[in-house]
This record gives sequence, C-alpha cells and structure tokens, in this order.
Amino acid sequence: MELPDWVPATMDVSKPSSARMYDYYLGGTHNFEVDREAAERAIAVMPFTIHGARGNRDFLRRAVRHLVESGVTQLLDLGSGIPTVGNVHEVAQRVNPLTRTVYVDIDPVAVAHSTAILRSNPLATVIHADMRDTEAVLAHPDVRRLIDFSEPVGVIMAAVLHFVPESSDPDSIIARYREAVPDGSQLVLSHMSLTGQPAEMLERFQAVYANTTNPVVFRSRERIAELFEGFELVEPGLVSLQAWRPDADQDSRVNPTHTPGFAGVGRKKS
Repeated sequence: MELPDWVPATMDVSKPSSARMYDYYLGGTHNFEVDREAAERAIAVMPFTIHGARGNRDFLRRAVRHLVESGVTQLLDLGSGIPTVGNVHEVAQRVNPLTRTVYVDIDPVAVAHSTAILRSNPLATVIHADMRDTEAVLAHPDVRRLIDFSEPVGVIMAAVLHFVPESSDPDSIIARYREAVPDGSQLVLSHMSLTGQPAEMLERFQAVYANTTNPVVFRSRERIAELFEGFELVEPGLVSLQAWRPDADQDSRVNPTHTPGFAGVGRKKS
C-alpha cells in the first residue's frame, strides 16, 4: 500500500487507530482503509456513533470558549487527536488571541498533521507523548515554554479517558495533572458511559475496539463523577454532551441516549 506523504515512515498502519477512526467519524481524511472498515463496524453496532463524536466536538468547543471567557488562557489538550474544523486553539484564540495551547497525542498521524497546521502559530504547538506519562508531558520543553504553571491552566481530557483502563489508574493520572496546576485551573472531561445504554450494544461496540490500538472502556456516570476528585463541577454539572451549556440554536430534540456519555468542567478546589 502506497502511503500519503504525511504518514511517518515508521508508523504501523496495519491495525485500526482510535484517533483515525474518530477522524473518520468527523468526516476527516487522515485515516486508512483499516480504520474506515473498523469505524463502519462500530457504526453498524451503534448507529449514533457519528452523532456522538460530533456532539463531543461541539461540547469541546463550548467548554473551551467557557475556559477562555472565564480567564483561563493556557490550555493543555491531552489526547488531542487529529486536527479538524474547530480546533481548540482556533476556538480559544477567537475569544482571546493571546491564548496558548499545547496539544499532546501518542498517534504519529495526529502529531504530524498538527505540526504542519501549527507551524505558523507561535502560541500553539503539539508534542508526541503518552498523556499517561505525566512526568514526560509536564517536563517537556515545549510545555514549559508555553505553559506558565503559576497561572491557571485548562486541562482538557475530551473523549480520551475511555481509552485508559482501570489498570492504568486514571484517578492518579488526573491527580498528577491537578497537582501540577494552581487554584483556578479547570478540568474539561468527556467520557463514553454504560449508564442508560443496552448492555449487548456496548459489548459489541467494545468488541470492535478490542482489535484496535486503543480498546475502549465504558464507565458508569458515578465512576466518571469520581474522576473529578479535587475539582468542583461548574454548572450544569456532569450531564449528557448536548446538555452542557447548549448553544441557543442547538437542536433540543436530540435524544440524550444518542450521545452515550457524559461531560463536565470542574474548577480546582482551593
């Protein structure tokens, strides 16, 4: 298979990637046949997968706007994925042009494409790292160059923790980022959930992702709420994706079960 010139030469494209599958759900072009086939299997199992992915992007856009409007102008986007319309730095810099953004991702395609997009933007960059390796992320020269940890930071974990198994201790991962940022910092988090969904459908969806580079983990709403330990949820709390501060023109007829997950923003407690 002849690969596009944006594909890193050392990258294995024989196995589906959750980042590239998500890119496909969003209508992107930085994915391969193996990703598209897996994504179509996921859609067949859970027909509202595309709606959920796009609902998550809409939530992220609204949450980023909230961060910057509330005075948080430094953003650390963990597991940022492949760039698409409405990237975090674009949304943020429309509100405050001086907002600084660091993207972090383990997927080489996401990093390569982000690097190309951000080349001319001195206030945004991307690093190739595993967000679970908190020491490597926090000590990275580009993170230290753009993020001042004496000032509030927006830590973004949008649709990424459902790829982190309990064995990786997601609570400790979040805690280490929380300890690294000062009071007034905020956590943006969205997560797929088993709450309110048919068990058989979730099992079949998990089976599709079991054969990708990032198996998916469903958690209950109660378990997701525990991930906000040390943060105080801002209104409206932990809710379905489309219910978090919806835009005035947002379609209120959307069934919450068609976005099978929850989202929230928390402010670090003093």
